Amino acid sequence: MAKIDVTCPSCCAVKGIHRNGRSRSGHQRYLCQSCRHFWQLEFAYTACCPSTHEQIVDMAMNGVGCRATARVMGIGLNTVLRHLKSSGPNTSLKPWLPASK
Repeated sequence: MAKIDVTCPSCCAVKGIHRNGRSRSGHQRYLCQSCRHFWQLEFAYTACCPSTHEQIVDMAMNGVGCRATARVMGIGLNTVLRHLKSSGPNTSLKPWLPASK
């Protein structure tokens, strides 16, 4: 039987990690006893992965359109728009314009 070493993404603990049921899609859920954080290693839909938000913002900053981002990543257009709207005003997604003199 294979053993998987799991670390908590919240507090980086190695000990005190317990399996805690399954998600609706059947993937294993884990619980960290030290910080009480729940997570899962696999996702049925790629839009749920933690790295998806950063990848969407990076593609937007490089000038890739919303529809192209959705098509390349294999996620819905509304998901891309939701991530861009939730990135907040502190993340500048507008193109840079030189200051007028």
